[in-house]
Amino acid sequence: MEKVIVKDLGIVDYKETWDLQQTLLKEVIEIKRRKEKTGEEAKHYFLLCEHSPVYTLGRSGNKENLLLNDAELKEKSIDFYKINRGGDITYHGPGQVVGYPILDLDCFFTDIHKFVRYIEEAVIRLLAEYGIEGERIEGASGVWLKAGNGKPDRKICAIGIHLSRWVTMHGFAFNANTELSYFTNIIPCGITDKGVTSLASELGREVDIQKIKEGLSRHFSVLFEYEIA
Repeated sequence: MEKVIVKDLGIVDYKETWDLQQTLLKEVIEIKRRKEKTGEEAKHYFLLCEHSPVYTLGRSGNKENLLLNDAELKEKSIDFYKINRGGDITYHGPGQVVGYPILDLDCFFTDIHKFVRYIEEAVIRLLAEYGIEGERIEGASGVWLKAGNGKPDRKICAIGIHLSRWVTMHGFAFNANTELSYFTNIIPCGITDKGVTSLASELGREVDIQKIKEGLSRHFSVLFEYEIA
């Protein structure tokens, strides 16, 4: 059984975590290259954190989906980065649990669609523990709550990943206690006919962030069948 090093980084600046991801990605790839000659064990990481307020734009994104100019971003103390994950624009900030699995998929399965489905499934299983039914919407990645009671389809977890030599980086952002007003400054993921929500908004109360992190880590380890190191 593979072992995955789980690190809880707390609340951390986005750029710092992006740099860390790239360092760990290089490490995992270097071990992968040496593995055939040395028999060295593969290495995997799963980073969990919250970020200071930041908008990130994926490689296929359109900056027009950011509705603030540079001066307004500075005034509101919100960072902005164009990065190499898939997807369009999204928001990260306090109260949102962000997960970055840095896994060598050669040790699990070489199927990127299955990888995304497993991320979604971990979130869906977590939501079920709170009595909420998470859904997939065809043609849209992430986890959603279906329309009802006067509310539209609304996203509770966004997913955007990058792959290099079958090693993953970036990941998902789950809205636990997220301040949703930040999403009014963007067209989230470039989608105009759906909404965004959080677990706290749906339950009418704040949730324990540590419990959310522990639940996600547990569901990931069960789905991917690894041991937490």
